[in-house]
Amino acid sequence: MKKRSVAVLLTTALALSMIGCGAKSEPAAEAPAETAAEAPAEAPAEQEAAEETKEEAPAEETAAESDAADSAEAGSVMTHADFVAADVDSEVTVETYIQAKQGWWENNGVGNASFYTQAEDGAYFLYNMPCSQEDYDKLTQGTKIKVTGYKAEWSGEVEIIDATFEIEEGNYVADTFDITSMLADSALVDHQNEYVSFTGMTIETSTDAEGNDAPFLYNYDGSGSEGDDLYFSASVNGNTYNFTVESYLCDKDSDVYKAVQNLKVGDTVDMEGFLYWYEGANPHITSVTVK
Repeated sequence: MKKRSVAVLLTTALALSMIGCGAKSEPAAEAPAETAAEAPAEAPAEQEAAEETKEEAPAEETAAESDAADSAEAGSVMTHADFVAADVDSEVTVETYIQAKQGWWENNGVGNASFYTQAEDGAYFLYNMPCSQEDYDKLTQGTKIKVTGYKAEWSGEVEIIDATFEIEEGNYVADTFDITSMLADSALVDHQNEYVSFTGMTIETSTDAEGNDAPFLYNYDGSGSEGDDLYFSASVNGNTYNFTVESYLCDKDSDVYKAVQNLKVGDTVDMEGFLYWYEGANPHITSVTVK
């Protein structure tokens, strides 16, 4: 997965920290960024030709239709199913819980951060949400927040952008959901951004930028160096899949980064992480255990 461009976003990175993988010793030279989605387009509509020829009111709504309409009202808290059904670029409001923090940086005097979050019924990735350093420090793992923003999609990754949030009472830390048996299943996308686990995976050979075999790569094409994202492949049931240690989430000093650097082709591993998406499943791994 290539990094998102930051040419116009990141001016001064001040501090980075992470739940579970350890704090970054210094801000990354480039932070993940994407062009914000355009303001939500107006819903298509047609004017009636003449008011005097109004049609009769439609039949009474069913209870399900009424509930769906209520949840779609601006500012109404959505279920995860409501969020999935919402149009890209539409305004969304959800209640969710912080699971991990991808980093804090400052852009033109405004703090920003990205968060992996999850509620009991599904997960949400909050991308570049304006957030002061003070609030960022308060958003510890399990903290409940109410978020209003816009649903966006980037290379298959569904997320919330241009968001505001309120801290609420409540706490929830998600358990991992083992999706090993679902890796070849199209239903895998239904668990996008969730905290998941993979068991009994075998490390496979990757090829670096010079054509050499290796158990992992710095950058997706092997062109990087220590401190960049780590990419590696692992197989199960005859199929091979790609995994990433995202350096803004788990930097070079984190346990998982060091664990991947010590992998050998043929190792059997169990892993945990967040089911990020980039042109298909691109799990961001936060824990690797060699069996």
